[in-house]
Amino acid sequence: MRTVNMHEAKTHLSRLVKAAVDGEPFVIAISGKPMVRVTAVTVPEAKAKRRVGFMSGQIEVPDDFDRMYSKEIATLFEGEDGGQ
Repeated sequence: MRTVNMHEAKTHLSRLVKAAVDGEPFVIAISGKPMVRVTAVTVPEAKAKRRVGFMSGQIEVPDDFDRMYSKEIATLFEGEDGGQ
């Protein structure tokens, strides 16, 4: 694995990073002492994006959607006598 000093790394960073991406990792040293290893990161493939609105026009929401089955729901929560 190639070792470069900090000055060289700063001067040629773009080239060194491209080489690391191409499979040639390297070590950055300060005063000859290895400090960090630079390697390519493997990025997982992006998941399929969710499509908002893909069923537009295929589903109809009733106007009373927020009130649908309100009596039945109240009975379930309050009991047969309506909570009285």
